[in-house]
This record gives sequence, C-alpha cells and structure tokens, in this order.
Amino acid sequence: MAVKTEISKAEFVEILANYDLGEFRASTPISKGTVQTNFLIETAKGRFVFRCYENRSRESVLFECDVIQYLVNHAYPCPAALANRAGEAVGMHDGKPYVIFEFVEGHHVENPGANEREQLIQKAAELHTITEGYQPKHIEQRWNYNVALCQELARKAAANLNTESAREKLAWLENQLSTLELPESLPKGVCHCDWHFENVLFQDGKIKALLDFDHANYTFLIFDLVGLIETFAWPFDGWFEADKARDVAQTYAKFRALSYAEKLHLFDVYKLSILIDCVWYFARGDADDFYEKRKIDYLDGWGREEFYRLLFG
Repeated sequence: MAVKTEISKAEFVEILANYDLGEFRASTPISKGTVQTNFLIETAKGRFVFRCYENRSRESVLFECDVIQYLVNHAYPCPAALANRAGEAVGMHDGKPYVIFEFVEGHHVENPGANEREQLIQKAAELHTITEGYQPKHIEQRWNYNVALCQELARKAAANLNTESAREKLAWLENQLSTLELPESLPKGVCHCDWHFENVLFQDGKIKALLDFDHANYTFLIFDLVGLIETFAWPFDGWFEADKARDVAQTYAKFRALSYAEKLHLFDVYKLSILIDCVWYFARGDADDFYEKRKIDYLDGWGREEFYRLLFG
C-alpha cells in the first residue's frame, strides 16, 4: 500500500532520541499491509519496524502491546514492541499512535504446502492455550467480536445507508443473531483474527513469527478456528469444501483439545463470523440475495448437529 503518513529523516531522528536504539541511519517504506503505515528503519544498533496506526486510538494500540508482551513473556513467537526510555511502548506522532517493533529475520511462503498449513494451525492452537481467560488492559478499546457488537455495528451501517434494502438486511441479520446459541461455557481469550500466510514469517522451514495483531480482540477462542477453516476450506471465489474443513478442525484439536461445547457450537460461532463480515460489506448486494446470506443459508442447510458430525464425526 502507499504510505499514508510521511515521516521525514528529521522526524525519525527526533522520535529515536527517546529510545536506546542507536543513531538513525535510514528508513524504507514497507509495501505489505493494507491499513497501517510501516517503515523498516535502520540505526547504529540494527533494524527495526516502525508502525504508524492510521485508524487506532492510543488505548487500542496499548491493548495490542499488552497482548504482545503477554505472548513474548510466554515464549510465543511474535515481534516484541520496544519501549522508550520512559518505559512506554506506544508513542504519538502527528496525533497518531506508533510502535517500534523488533525486526525478525524470515520470509513469507509464496506456495504453502501441508507442512506449512499444519504449522499455522498449530500456532493458532498454541496462541489460544496461552491466552484462554486472559483479559488485557484496555479491552474495551477493541471491537470484541460478539452478538452485541455485531448488532450495534449493523444498526449503524443500516442507518448510514438509509435505504429500504439496508433496513431489510438489518432485519434479516438481527433475526439470525437471535438464533445463535453461544453458551457461557465457551472459552474466551485473545484471538488474532487474521490468520493468513502474509502475517507469518518462516525460517528454515519453521514459523519464526506471527505478525500484525491489528485485528486481535477478546472473543470466543474458536473464532480463530473459523478463520482457519475460511482460509483453507471456504475461499471467497469458491464453495465450502467439507474434507478440508474437517482436516483443519481435527488438526487444530491435535494441539488444543476442544470441548464438546466448542465442537457443537462451532456452527454458531461460524455464523457469527459471517454476520460480522456482513457488517463490513453491508452495502454489497441487496436484501434478497447477497454473499453472506448464501453462506448462512448453506450452513443452515446442515444445521448445528449435522455440522458437528460433519467436522468431528
């Protein structure tokens, strides 16, 4: 993506004066990423990643840094957020929060195979094992995926569009939300919510680091499992592949045991994820026929019990 926030050499020098990272030497924009502005910066002490958050409050970024520090403390592979001399990981530049991250050597896999897929699923399961029940500071500053949030955002989207189709779509969405069964026994914790190989670095055939916690939030742990199934078994330009979905679910279960409630209500969390996607693309299609409705109709064609048997036998 194009850099949204330009930062001059003089500004980098001023920023780095607050850190013990050495004298500034150079900066290079990083094209990867679609929302935030990223630079690779070089100093007398090495290379680092500078991220300027274009659409986040300082408190929301503090949530992310708290999560990252918690994971680093538990030996989970992700780049550390580096604190300045005042002990703060989040700074402000031109009214926008920024973080300087540890630079991790590695590369993105262009054509991942079965081994890389299993490693990705394993790292998701390990993340959930570490964060189950963990509630970071500033949790209220993130959009934590649940029924209430989905309904709130959908109502705002419908009001902004202010069309008959939007009102009909909202009525459909709220009716779908009312059918979800999400018992209190479903474990919650921090989910990454963006499991794609673009967010993973490999080295010597193994995952070296998980990147980009910009979408991380406190939700049902199996929300990430749904995301993995989407990645491998239900692409946007294709249709649901049951064998691949079963393989993802059972591979995940090898590294983190799923409770009966999680297996049974994966159906409901899956539908919640689709309804949240519906909010992001609320203007797409009309109330009679749109992508998310077709996906919900497909899942409803299976039903909760049959979908459970489909994935877990």
